[in-house]
Amino acid sequence: MPVPIPRQRAVPAAEGGQAGAFPAQAGTETGGGLTLLVIEDDPAEALSVPDLLDAAGKPIRIRTARNLTEAERLLTDDVHCILLDLALPAPGADHGEDELATLRHVLQLAPRHAVLALTATGDVDLAGEAVRVGAQDYLFREELDARLLSRAIRYAVERKRADIAQRQLTESKLRAQENARLERGLLPTPLLDGSQLRFAARYRPGRSRALLGGDFYDTVRTPDGTVHAMIGDVCGHGPDEAALGVELRIAWRALTLAGLCGDELLSTLQQVLEHERPDDEIFATLCTVDISPDGRSAGLCLAGHPSPLITRPGRPAELLPYENGGPALGLLPRARWPRQQVQLGGEWSLMLYTDGLIEGRIGEGNQRLGQDGMVEMVRRQVSDGLSGEELLEAAVNEVRALNGGELTDDVAVLLLDRGGR
Repeated sequence: MPVPIPRQRAVPAAEGGQAGAFPAQAGTETGGGLTLLVIEDDPAEALSVPDLLDAAGKPIRIRTARNLTEAERLLTDDVHCILLDLALPAPGADHGEDELATLRHVLQLAPRHAVLALTATGDVDLAGEAVRVGAQDYLFREELDARLLSRAIRYAVERKRADIAQRQLTESKLRAQENARLERGLLPTPLLDGSQLRFAARYRPGRSRALLGGDFYDTVRTPDGTVHAMIGDVCGHGPDEAALGVELRIAWRALTLAGLCGDELLSTLQQVLEHERPDDEIFATLCTVDISPDGRSAGLCLAGHPSPLITRPGRPAELLPYENGGPALGLLPRARWPRQQVQLGGEWSLMLYTDGLIEGRIGEGNQRLGQDGMVEMVRRQVSDGLSGEELLEAAVNEVRALNGGELTDDVAVLLLDRGGR
């Protein structure tokens, strides 16, 4: 028996429509109202019923398809709901083996559309199974009228939108949980067992919703008691640069624990970068510090990277002096990076940072904070009694506030602190 639907001319498929795309919101398409696609094998003999209306009183437009091939052509972006006759056979399927084969095919064809299953009154079990498979609701052919069908269409569309929104929320929560686990795995855990130095770090990627940027850092203590720290920055802000930063950090840790430092270490890291980078123009800046077991001196190497900042009691914060630093990794073959010995003193805090901390703008102009501005900022914060985690948090927050919002560049800051001895 044919499905009772209004005798209306089938609306031609919209040009450029894509089957399975997210349906347009109700009332947003030309002329407003909802659009129903009826899939039934004999619509020409359908019984007439009064016009169908949506919740706003606008006519519900009807399209009709005799088979699934025609339905796929008519399933454009402005279709909101599908009314499917379950008696319609699926292409190439033995309907006796799977009475819901047609429904499964339509659900696969239109995963983001509301679907109403139409069946005979005696097929209660089949109708219930159709809902369990994925239909929003079922209707019995013998009980169908304009009021019931109009309401079923409206409810099915809203129920489908609610299902999609709930699924997206669940997926978002799962992604957030997975991202947190991934981030914990990618960011380093300092290896400072046995050291009296205190460690703190802050990391903010510049890319929206990114886990990591091109900045990277690490800290390890070798068996002889030396504490090695480094911070670096791969040029660019994409996922390839972030991945390269992780590779360089892992390589640095392995090489450091193997006993390399200074120029030998940086030369080897440059080979790693040249082999792993996706583009020959990619380079990375790097700052490495190896602090002596007594904590009073350190070896410093800079590869195109800004010098660390040191704060000491009774003295203003200042940059560690460094001359003749080498180029960034990946710029010059067979480059050299001299290791310079610096005196730290008995009590100090050493801040390593990437240029994202100093290249933020000040206010609405083009002026950058710069190293001098950062030094003055840290001096003020230290005079206010800030140290450790509080100092890093205050520094990053103030740079962001001066910039007038989130920084576009990645920011990494590492702090090693040694109390009086």
